[in-house]
Amino acid sequence: MTAPRLPQIDPELRDKLLFTALAVLVYRVGAHITAPVVNVQVLSDFIKNSAGTGTQTLFSLYDALGGGLSRATIFALGIMPYISASIVFQLGGGVIPTIGKMQKDEEGRKKLTQWTRYLTVAISFSQAYTFTLFVESTVPGAIPYPGLVSRFIMVSTLTVGAIFVMWLGEQITERGIGNGMSLLITVSILERVWPAFLTTIGYIRDGIVSLGGVVLLGIVLVAMIAAVVAMTLAARRIPIQIPRKVMGRGRIREGQKTFIPIRLITAGVMPIIFAQTVIIVPSTVAQFTGNETLLSLTSFLIPGGLPYNLLFAFLIVVFSYFYTSIVFNSVDLSENLKKQGAFIPGVKPGAATADYIDGVLGRITLPGSLFLAVVAIIPISMAKAVGIQQFQFGGTSILIVVGVLLDTIAQIEQHRQLRKYDGFMKSGRIKFRGRQSRFGM
Repeated sequence: MTAPRLPQIDPELRDKLLFTALAVLVYRVGAHITAPVVNVQVLSDFIKNSAGTGTQTLFSLYDALGGGLSRATIFALGIMPYISASIVFQLGGGVIPTIGKMQKDEEGRKKLTQWTRYLTVAISFSQAYTFTLFVESTVPGAIPYPGLVSRFIMVSTLTVGAIFVMWLGEQITERGIGNGMSLLITVSILERVWPAFLTTIGYIRDGIVSLGGVVLLGIVLVAMIAAVVAMTLAARRIPIQIPRKVMGRGRIREGQKTFIPIRLITAGVMPIIFAQTVIIVPSTVAQFTGNETLLSLTSFLIPGGLPYNLLFAFLIVVFSYFYTSIVFNSVDLSENLKKQGAFIPGVKPGAATADYIDGVLGRITLPGSLFLAVVAIIPISMAKAVGIQQFQFGGTSILIVVGVLLDTIAQIEQHRQLRKYDGFMKSGRIKFRGRQSRFGM
């Protein structure tokens, strides 16, 4: 009796996976190396003592997106500078016609990629300098020997680290599997799961939280992950009719029926990130300036409280509509359909098609944005109700991890299918050549 043969991995796919794993390993090693001239223990104690403030929320946001500001690592800024630069040009495409035109052209996209890199360097430098000034002025003892030299070392280290992370993400995208930037963020999030699990067990052992509460929180998280998977894949299909067409020289293209899938969560996780960024601005500025009005507002908007959750949900819905209108251009889509001779049954081509798509998009964006608000609020609120104040796996993390893993799996399957067709075509050519040589042609 012969042993079953294990499926062989395609050599090219294996090399891509190995390169991706090696790049991720380099990134995670760097994410644990502390930047020079910083006393990490003093900084960590300061962040713990500022629980519930905008400062801690700001640090948590960077940490959630793969950075390490709370630990002041050499990759402390993570991928945030690149994300910020990409968002600037992405939003600029909907406002500035020149950028919008460049986004549709291959050469224009290459130039925008180069501009994004330059802007990433500028944002990295500004964020590194701001972070260094903040630590010097607000956290006594975090930089034992403050001064121009320490400031230069700190800013240079963080800026170069952010640039290296950008380069590493691009290498994964080009030579590995999946979107490099997104994978780096996902691995950073998943790395925190095991320490958070051990911390939760410690809470149970010390009597801080109950076992039943933790089990209930786990059930909620599993349900949220399942719901995010379903909503990420959910789409509204707009039917498209492609008429029969004579291509020339007697060739005829038969009519086809297809559809345009419009996802319920078109904006992805970006509305949550925008909302978090906006909502932490007053408290962060208040801590810097000491303004009484902002301080009172900060005390009113406590993370996890009802006013905070309501404002957070409202901002998520607003930014969902805003970001969707930027990234989804119904006018261009309708024009492309018109050029191909395709149309939506019962809808006139041109402006009427664009209006119809906008109407569909507006109707499905509302439930999608409300779902994003629920995902962003429920896990954190449940964790606080159970007694876990520092919860590491909120709605933003769930959305990022699920979305990136689904996309990576889809790319792996696509690569495997392409390799199958490539092998089929090669075998077909060999057989064809054999027939040719046999008949002497």
